[in-house]
Amino acid sequence: MRLPRFLTPRTVVSAHCDLPCGVYDPAQARIEAESVKAIAEKYQGNTDPEFRTRAILIKEQRAELVKHHLWVLWTDYFKAPHFEKYPHLHQLFNEATKLAGAAGAKGKVDVAVADELLGKIEEISKIFWETKQA
Repeated sequence: MRLPRFLTPRTVVSAHCDLPCGVYDPAQARIEAESVKAIAEKYQGNTDPEFRTRAILIKEQRAELVKHHLWVLWTDYFKAPHFEKYPHLHQLFNEATKLAGAAGAKGKVDVAVADELLGKIEEISKIFWETKQA
């Protein structure tokens, strides 16, 4: 069944992303991950139970924001040509989001895990900026 002529689009458009790509930046994930690391360091240096409880709550919120910002980059910014050029990019995002999640920085108060997360974000950032130059 064909659409009547008056329902057929006259102009076909396409868009790379929902908004201009200038709104994306891995710095948002990095800043939150730096907060996670700073909180882990403060947690390790303080034995007050109330302080530690507050630190854990805030750290978990920041870790969730890291995951959010990574997912936005993964699902909204990076497109098929990026994943073709950087075949390890899916794995990198998977590892980074898991490091931010319950099995990583969100569920642990470990400075080494936060450092590992920051390392993954830095790898993603390097690829991101390479794609922005293209």
